[in-house]
Amino acid sequence: MGCNVGKLDRGLRIIVGLAILSLAFFGPMTPWGYLGLIPLLTGVVGFCPLYPLIKVNTCKVKSSHLKS
Repeated sequence: MGCNVGKLDRGLRIIVGLAILSLAFFGPMTPWGYLGLIPLLTGVVGFCPLYPLIKVNTCKVKSSHLKS
């Protein structure tokens, strides 16, 4: 499991996750707000399990493999 979420993507996921999660504590106080944990956690960890399935990678980390 490597990084597949880039810096901008991570930042947006964290902001959106916190905004959605706030709905569980403020505003309508609905349990649906806990769905904000998904983008929040994928933003913090830097890995989205859906990205490999749809062949997306927004992370710009250089490969550490040595070429022969």
